[in-house]
Amino acid sequence: MKKVSFVIPCYRSEHTVEGVVNEIAITMEALQEKYSFEVILINDCSPDNTMGTIRRLCEEKPYVKGIGFARNFGQHAALMAGLRQSQGDFVVCLDDDGQTPADEVNKLLEKLEEGFDAVYAKYEHKQHSGFRNLGSKVNELMTRVMLEKPKELYVSSYFAVKRFIVEDMIRYENSYPYVIGLVLRATKNITNVVVNHREREEGTSGYTLKKLLGLWFNGFTAFSVKPLRIATCVGAVSAFLGFAYGIYTILKKFINPDVPLGFSSMMAALVFFGGMIMIMLGLIGEYIGRIYISMNNSPQYVIRERINTDAEETIQ
Repeated sequence: MKKVSFVIPCYRSEHTVEGVVNEIAITMEALQEKYSFEVILINDCSPDNTMGTIRRLCEEKPYVKGIGFARNFGQHAALMAGLRQSQGDFVVCLDDDGQTPADEVNKLLEKLEEGFDAVYAKYEHKQHSGFRNLGSKVNELMTRVMLEKPKELYVSSYFAVKRFIVEDMIRYENSYPYVIGLVLRATKNITNVVVNHREREEGTSGYTLKKLLGLWFNGFTAFSVKPLRIATCVGAVSAFLGFAYGIYTILKKFINPDVPLGFSSMMAALVFFGGMIMIMLGLIGEYIGRIYISMNNSPQYVIRERINTDAEETIQ
């Protein structure tokens, strides 16, 4: 019998995560001849009583494990903590708000059984807000350009992977985990299955504009040097344009000496090239800053509390 681990990052979900856990239990009961299961809940330092709900679920349900962060580290750090605690042959990651249908997990598991290494849920009709949908489109474009994601592959927060993929993912110990990049780094044998996407039961998405920008920038720089190559190409093109414009200005002065050299055009060129230089220096600085932080062993996350896990100690 194979084991399935469900990893659920939790934030502002004190009223919704219990419903997700119950739905998982009902679904897996129907599959009990093939699979055993566990549920790992990671509280990303939620400001509400999410941790209290997790403690109660761990007491009432022996298959539930709980982890509480010392501060907010983000969804991807929470996923990494859950992946390290998981023991399943298959690991399924999903949301805590009930929008990702746990009762359709058999579709993902069937694709893994067919031989795929990873399976992402695909939604025909997403129930996110317009802002969140825009963020998903930008993230999809970024992963395709920077991480060489196949164009036809749809990535989402609801996915399943095999054990050997998890083992490769948790080898990553740097400060800026990006789960999609880790999956794409490990395998290209990935597929999609269509599932229903539900409306949010309560609350709003925890992804603010600031968090989305941070996620995108992390994706830009975590697993690709393409931004540096793009900066090099832009710099080369800009230098060529500046050189060509200088030649044009000199020729124009020789052909018609009475034409004054334009102060406004010179300032526009200075501002343009100065801006490009600052952008490129900032991009290089971002890479250097990440190297510096990694050299200082900045943690992906800090666990304050563990419940029903292998390590029962509390880290204050």
